[in-house]
Amino acid sequence: MNLDRTDYKILRCLQDNARISNVELAETVGLSPSPCLRRVKSLEESGVIKRYVGLIDAGAVGLPISIFVSVSLDRQERHGLEEFESLIQSYAEVMECYLMTGSYDYLVRIVVPDLQSYERFLADKLTRIPGVANIQSSFALKQVVYNTELPLDRARYS
Repeated sequence: MNLDRTDYKILRCLQDNARISNVELAETVGLSPSPCLRRVKSLEESGVIKRYVGLIDAGAVGLPISIFVSVSLDRQERHGLEEFESLIQSYAEVMECYLMTGSYDYLVRIVVPDLQSYERFLADKLTRIPGVANIQSSFALKQVVYNTELPLDRARYS
């Protein structure tokens, strides 16, 4: 999909407030409501807008511990990667998972309520995935930056 300036304006507004009414959004981006709604629907259908979410404070809901886990597989063959990715997606504790270049294969971000929960996650889930050769955990002490908005002002149409 080729995005124009108006699409980027819509995306910036929705990133800031996904609950904005179509009328407010249209006014903000300089469209009438019907064309604005058509553009939003088009952005959704094309997959540019994946979904709408509410951001929740992890500590406030009893999930204060974030762990970044570097995972190495014993072999980097297609079947092993696909099996790891399929299983890791099924674990509720996993917030993010990236296939990496460099000294390990995956970087996984986990959230848990306490250290015992992380120990159970390791013992019952992560270490049982076939092909996992090495796991290195790093505990986040403090969240310094957490952005959910993409820097669209750096994109082609700012």
